Amino acid sequence: MTNFSDLQAKRRSIYALGKDVELTNQELIDTIQGAILQTPTAFNSQTSRVVILLDEESDAFWNEIAYSELEEVTPAEAFEGTKERLAGFAQAKGTILFYEDQDVVKGLQEQFPLYAENFPLWSEQGHGIVLYAIWLALAEQNIGLNVQHYNPLVDAKLAEKYDIPANWKLRAQAPFGEIKAPAADKEIQTENRFKVFGN
Repeated sequence: MTNFSDLQAKRRSIYALGKDVELTNQELIDTIQGAILQTPTAFNSQTSRVVILLDEESDAFWNEIAYSELEEVTPAEAFEGTKERLAGFAQAKGTILFYEDQDVVKGLQEQFPLYAENFPLWSEQGHGIVLYAIWLALAEQNIGLNVQHYNPLVDAKLAEKYDIPANWKLRAQAPFGEIKAPAADKEIQTENRFKVFGN
């Protein structure tokens, strides 16, 4: 069993990703689904939904859907850098698409009107916890991941291709795979982040 604080330190944004991972596709699916199913949510709402794209499906997302949508909105002089980033993401083993089910959020707002304004916020918090749980679970298996936010640009084409329900709201996209190069060193800010009272 990995020490939790060590696992937190191990989890980093990995951008140099490859397809050669030790887990089978089914083991990857089980790892991702297991992390989601054990994640707590406000009112046990379980609003998170994911689509797991593996191998050629992940490649097609970055090389076709994301590429075409970003090409339309990115100035030509800036698109070369964008193309390089997308090509890097396409080298990954897979991509996780993170969604939040808005029908569940609205249903809870109707059921508990006193807390209605909080449910969208709690849904976003749940999304963050799910993403982090998956990130840690994959890091434990020596699989790298980074998080991207090309929504809402890619939403419509994803919905069409994968029959995504209209009530699912895309929140993030996370390519994952073999760690081909470690993350760069990062500075951790500690000043003015904590207050402690009592013994």
